Amino acid sequence: MNRKHISSGAPWETKVGYSRAVKVGHYVHVSGTTAAKEGQIVGKGDAYLQAKTILEIIARALKEADASLNQVVRTRIYVTNIADWEAVGRAHGEVFAEVRPASTLVEVKGLIDPDMLVEIEVDAYTGD
Repeated sequence: MNRKHISSGAPWETKVGYSRAVKVGHYVHVSGTTAAKEGQIVGKGDAYLQAKTILEIIARALKEADASLNQVVRTRIYVTNIADWEAVGRAHGEVFAEVRPASTLVEVKGLIDPDMLVEIEVDAYTGD
């Protein structure tokens, strides 16, 4: 099996034992991603900005896996406050309006850091 691991360099990857993304054949699976950059949360208190930042991080991981946002077939979105669904949905729609992947958005009790309002994971298919 041809398997490629993509790392973001986050310390949690080795601690917890996961990769930012894994490509197996024509499939790319991107782990749950938050708006953390260089150990800092981007967009504290702003779910829209966090979602935009997350999608940028995901785009970079996909590129490293020789994939793109246009090849995303599934997204899963976790928010800590369901009232943020419209702001997060707007950010998602700006990126995926034409792609229209299958998607789920659910409220969760919390994420690892209380300043994290959103976490997104995606699956992409790079075959024909």
